[in-house]
Parts: sequence; C-alpha cells; structure tokens
Amino acid sequence: MTTSRKSALLIAAVVAVVFGALTIFSGGRALFGGTAARAAVGDAVPFVLWFNFLAGFAYVAAGIGLILRYHWAVWLSIAILAGTVLVLLAFGVHVMQGGVYEMRTVGAMILRTVVWAAIAVVALRNIGRAAAV
Repeated sequence: MTTSRKSALLIAAVVAVVFGALTIFSGGRALFGGTAARAAVGDAVPFVLWFNFLAGFAYVAAGIGLILRYHWAVWLSIAILAGTVLVLLAFGVHVMQGGVYEMRTVGAMILRTVVWAAIAVVALRNIGRAAAV
C-alpha cells in the first residue's frame, strides 16, 4: 500500500472517531440535557436524533477498527452508510407527510451520508474488498 493510501485510511479513521465523538456529545446533550439544551434543538425528529446518537458509538468503533485495519471495520462502515441512507429516506417520508423538522437536519443527514460514503469507499480500497465480500 502506498503512503497516500495509508494516509487516506488514517484520515478516514480519524474523521470517523472525531465525527462519532461529536455526534455522541451533541446527541447526548439534546436527548439528556436540561430544558435549555432540548429547546435549542427545536423541532428535531426523535427517530433521527436517536439514530444519530446511537450511530455515534458505531462511528467511533469503525474509526478504531480502521486505524487497526480490522476487516470488520469495512463491514461496519458499509452498515453505517446503509443505516444512514435508510434513516435519511425515512426522514424524507416524514417531511413529505408534513412532519415538523429543522432544516439543519436535512443538511446534517446529507453530510453524514456523504461522509460515510467516502469512509466506506476508502475502507474498501485500503483494507480490501475481500473483507466485505
């Protein structure tokens, strides 16, 4: 593996861990914080908020697995991407049915999808397709 490929994997892994830690912190504050913290999230969609909070732990695990080059981390990265896409679709249905939501949730879910698509691709290319097949 070339140095640039090793760097790409390390960057993806660090992004996963940091993104996960921030997700756990912000989701935990929104779910378990005081009245002011809950009010700050506005019209958050509960199933999206819970998914993102719980997924944050998977983000950290996937990042650590990628740093250690474990094959299961490829599977976990793909599973995170798939779960995120499914929640994004469910969120879209919620919006289409007239459910209340925050516009920042749209951006956040698109960002999560793009980030995990990139991480999954890097994991596949660097740890190997054999791990995911």
